[in-house]
Amino acid sequence: MPLFKSFGLPELLVVLGIVIILFGVGRLGKIGAELGKGIRNFREALSKGAEEEEESGQDATASTLE
Repeated sequence: MPLFKSFGLPELLVVLGIVIILFGVGRLGKIGAELGKGIRNFREALSKGAEEEEESGQDATASTLE
């Protein structure tokens, strides 16, 4: 019998209530904003890495054609 079979709406509301009690509404907003900034920076880094990889791949094929 699994310990965490599934989380329903009542369980999620209890967890949300505990988090609000621990951190407070104002601090929870700051945590959410910082989390959003971190995700945005991560996505930008991934896209820059993909662009650099494409550019280096194109440079390598151009040098082999010469």
